[in-house]
Amino acid sequence: MNDNVLFALGLTLLAGLSTGIGSLIAFFAKKTNTKLLSMALGFSAGIMIYISMVELFYESRDLLISVLGKTSGPWITVAAFLGGIVFIGVIDRLVPKVENPHEPLKVEDMDTCEYLKEDLTKDNTLMRAGLLTAIAIAIHNFPEGLATLASSLRDPSLGIATALAVAIHNIPEGISVSVPIYCATGSKKKAFRFSFLSGLSEPLGAIIGYLILMPFLNDAVFGILLGFIAGIMIFISLDELLPLARKYDEAHLSMYGLVLGMAVMAVSLLMIG
Repeated sequence: MNDNVLFALGLTLLAGLSTGIGSLIAFFAKKTNTKLLSMALGFSAGIMIYISMVELFYESRDLLISVLGKTSGPWITVAAFLGGIVFIGVIDRLVPKVENPHEPLKVEDMDTCEYLKEDLTKDNTLMRAGLLTAIAIAIHNFPEGLATLASSLRDPSLGIATALAVAIHNIPEGISVSVPIYCATGSKKKAFRFSFLSGLSEPLGAIIGYLILMPFLNDAVFGILLGFIAGIMIFISLDELLPLARKYDEAHLSMYGLVLGMAVMAVSLLMIG
């Protein structure tokens, strides 16, 4: 592995481990700062949407046009983009709704575990809910690791921005894993451990994706991969990040964060370029 690949894998590791930050916030903060979290999630969505539609999609198209020509290249780009949306959409549908990490939990829920117990049926224990939430988040994180890797290999600055966006969005997921497991076991160590482990699927996804694609990696494959990743990130932004941001606080804050994320990303790329 060359330095670029190691750098990219390091970014995916840092992004994935931010689920542990969410767990620590759940343990040590007295109250969830919903306004800040809503802004941060909107900011994360803004970064992902801007990178996907302004950078990755057009990088994909340019690469595929150079290899396949002006007729086939754009069509394959669109197919790869829509394929990424379908792929992450299928993953999302396969995760049972009750364990799907779309409903936000707050720090305050650590002190009111009884409400969770009342909401769960006799066949669905708190521990099972916590473990399945961790598994669901791990499944969601798997393609995000590949997205961070691919963007990093194309441009380290894009990789850093993608990793930042993914890391922000992993923080509330860490809370969502920790709360039910802590309520079930009373152990902060176990809650942190499972939250931490759920984030490791991100670098794992990057490593597996790299090992599978490495023997075939040329301009055509890389162009398809970039379009595919753009689709994945658009779906995550629109289906997960923005709805979650709105549930944490009023809609305007998430939109302010979205615009700020796009603006910061645009200015950063202009300054680097």
